Amino acid sequence: MAGYGLSNEHHLSVVLQESLESKGYNIEVVNGSVSGSTSSGGFSRANWTLSETGIDLIVLCLGANDMLRGIKPSETKNNLEKIIKIAHDKNIEVILAGIIAPTSHGYKYKKKFDKIFPDLATKFELKFIPFLLDGVAMRPEFNLSDGIHPNEKGTIIISNTLEEIILENL
Repeated sequence: MAGYGLSNEHHLSVVLQESLESKGYNIEVVNGSVSGSTSSGGFSRANWTLSETGIDLIVLCLGANDMLRGIKPSETKNNLEKIIKIAHDKNIEVILAGIIAPTSHGYKYKKKFDKIFPDLATKFELKFIPFLLDGVAMRPEFNLSDGIHPNEKGTIIISNTLEEIILENL
């Protein structure tokens, strides 16, 4: 979500903001992501970041870097749960955007990791995107040459997914 490898005008937050504005919505999109961040890093920033005034909604999409590094799914889940609680304590709605693990760390890891997001969405009754990269992952035409990070076209697809659920949440 931080826009790795993209020029600023193609960052997800900018693309989403421009799309919402073009449709007449007065919604400010703030990119609070940090490239390469894990759920632990997100948790360490959450209280401070979510203390800004005027935040009504966050899209929580952390965990992909945890998965890439093989961090225990229980640790990722715990960090995400703490972030959700911080947001709720500040009366901020949460949309949880899920990630699905490949089998590179084994099927057992994948099974545990893939349960994190639906379990949290159910527990906290969150709006939920099961797989943020749906339609983008594993599609070379929508990813940078690293095969992991979305390119400009992939960012538009992700923006459309986010826009739909954000507008449903108004």
